[in-house]
Amino acid sequence: MADTGIFATTAQIGYKAGSTKSATSAAEAYTNFYIAQAESFINVYCKYNFSDAYSGLNVDVKYILQDIASNLAAIYVIEYDMSGTTMTSLQRIDSEDKINVLYKRAMDCLELLNKTDRNDFIKGA
Repeated sequence: MADTGIFATTAQIGYKAGSTKSATSAAEAYTNFYIAQAESFINVYCKYNFSDAYSGLNVDVKYILQDIASNLAAIYVIEYDMSGTTMTSLQRIDSEDKINVLYKRAMDCLELLNKTDRNDFIKGA
């Protein structure tokens, strides 16, 4: 199976999910599903189809999209199994901290993409 996402790869998602991630949720079949959802969310949230326009976008915009999508997908990977049966309490706290950081960064980047004064730059890049 190959990466099917446009904005981010399985490897990039894995880097952000960290070393305590579930092997199941970090598998390509799962991350392809997570990245598709993240890409759709970004497009709808921004009311612009970055997926269709991706090849023509400026590299700066592509990296912002990659940051958002990999952060959102990594959250799914991390939260897949936080039942506590295989995690110590410190690992769980670490995982929750990662989720909070990833979410905050994703929302900050979405805000950047949505600012009216940046829309011309982003969509014209």
